[in-house]
Amino acid sequence: MSEIIHGTTNVFADLGYADAAERQIKTRLALAVNGLLKDRKLKQRESAALLGIPQPKVSALKNYRLDNFSVERLMEFLTVLDQDVEIMIRPRANPGEVGHISVLAVQ
Repeated sequence: MSEIIHGTTNVFADLGYADAAERQIKTRLALAVNGLLKDRKLKQRESAALLGIPQPKVSALKNYRLDNFSVERLMEFLTVLDQDVEIMIRPRANPGEVGHISVLAVQ
């Protein structure tokens, strides 16, 4: 029988990526962007015009190929899509633990 291994809350860390936190942030931001584009029922060329990027980059975004997108750029896309993005800095609940960055979406 196989042993069950419980993962963390970050699949990229579980897979051993050195930039796991950044990948998770980008994925969550892209998920929000893609959801908003889907809700608007925009074609890729229309999305490209709205976001100010070439259509092939919209395709990459929709397929979560995010290496060529910065966190800042993804946040800019959200503001173009009529969303506010807030960054909150607060003391850690457990000062001895490693700090973390998270993306929370309000629906």
